[in-house]
Amino acid sequence: MRSVETVLFLVVIATVVATFARRLRIPAPSLLVVVGVGVGLLPGVPAVEVSPEIISLVVLPPLLFAAGEELPLRDLKAVWRPVTVLSVGLVLASAGAVAAVVVAITPLPWEMAFVLGAVLASTDPVAVTALGRRLALPPRVQALVQAESLFNDATSLLLFKVALTVAVSAGALSWGHTLSQFALLAGGGLAAGALVAAGAFLVRRRTEDPVLETVVALVTPYAAYVLAESVQASGVTAVVVASVILGTLSDRVTTARIRLQLGAVYATVVFLLESVVFGLIGLQLPTLVRGLDGEGGQWLWQAAALAATAVVVRLLWVFPLSAIVQRRSGVRRPSWQVPAVVSWAGARGVVPLAAALSIPLVTSAGVPLERRDLVVLLTAAVIVLTLVVQGFTLAPLVRRTGIALTPDHVRREHESARLALARAALAHLDVLSESEAVQQVVLAQLRDRWQGRIDRIEEDEPSSDSVSAAYRRLRRDLLLVEGAELTRLYESGEITDATRRRIQRTLDLEFAGLDEP
Repeated sequence: MRSVETVLFLVVIATVVATFARRLRIPAPSLLVVVGVGVGLLPGVPAVEVSPEIISLVVLPPLLFAAGEELPLRDLKAVWRPVTVLSVGLVLASAGAVAAVVVAITPLPWEMAFVLGAVLASTDPVAVTALGRRLALPPRVQALVQAESLFNDATSLLLFKVALTVAVSAGALSWGHTLSQFALLAGGGLAAGALVAAGAFLVRRRTEDPVLETVVALVTPYAAYVLAESVQASGVTAVVVASVILGTLSDRVTTARIRLQLGAVYATVVFLLESVVFGLIGLQLPTLVRGLDGEGGQWLWQAAALAATAVVVRLLWVFPLSAIVQRRSGVRRPSWQVPAVVSWAGARGVVPLAAALSIPLVTSAGVPLERRDLVVLLTAAVIVLTLVVQGFTLAPLVRRTGIALTPDHVRREHESARLALARAALAHLDVLSESEAVQQVVLAQLRDRWQGRIDRIEEDEPSSDSVSAAYRRLRRDLLLVEGAELTRLYESGEITDATRRRIQRTLDLEFAGLDEP
């Protein structure tokens, strides 16, 4: 199966899977991995081989950028201490524990066990973001889980490079060199991301061309990744830093119209890339199993043991850390709900697969690298297990703990914000009225409209018979009438296609606003 046909096939499958996932209320990435494994097991399906360059350079940057943009800088500042502890301490502990288990239960030598432990040490930002996107977690919990997965790359990548040096080159470890490498990975990635974000900010501030700005936004994650990798820094860290900075400054970067367009474009790009990459993970596993001769089915229980080890280490790390944080905050009896969710939200995904596939085939002496195929297979198997098991059970766990934000809470927060905005607008009208800077008839019209908006918000009830619901229905009917008249004007030749498109977009934006709860 050629590459283009594979991608198109995965996109079609992902569209069908996403439809069923929404109806069944299960995460699409987990279901897509299951479908990919099932398709890969069918007789006659050609072997699928994934290039690490395609994943790390083409797929990973925009997915990381989209995940980073969803992380508010305010929430990141509130959780930076536990994020630092998890991004460094937990990664080191996980790598050591997984490596020890690998030596005990697999035929891998200790050098390759260390490589596998480094590969599986950190959670994956793409997988964690994709699984958590549909969960109504409290802001700080969401920020903690997402920030940890985004910022633990520098530690895991350093461990991976050190492990490869030992396994491939038989090099001796130097603590001074290791620390300098970590500083370059983390500090270089931070600097590269900030530099690219500053450049993108300046360019986007000085243009109002939606096509040009969309191109700049799409190129930004690739620029950050390539710049960081070119100086031997962490490309993942650079992309994350650039995305957090630009996401925080989004209201000052561009106009509302272009933000709507960028949101639609990025949603499409993320859907396509996630569809391809999670489908490839599923398709890759049967290919790797067929390529491993003479091992029988031992890889399956070995992968299960490694996944369980990673989960247990995470539990033993997160619960004591949470207890310490809660006791410092004055809580006498630490709760179990938040650490349980944080512990279980540790799926592996795209980044570990790219790292495993990038392992060289031969050593520096030209000898084939021992058991490389088993390392890649166990990595893919652990990824599939975590995406399926944790992916399907994370939402029920969140519901069981009761920490998720309720729909009523979300609705009240939304209405409160709308009221605050409308009252601020009325206050501004009062200031303009006192200064007599605008004609009174214009002020009166705007004041009536915004006062009506406040009245509708305050009278809004969940019932479909509310004033607000009736108002939205009538506005929809009027917009449909306007749309029909627009079509008549265009078909009769009274307006051009450019005018029709411009007015239709305005009507679409108004209609979309009326669909808000």
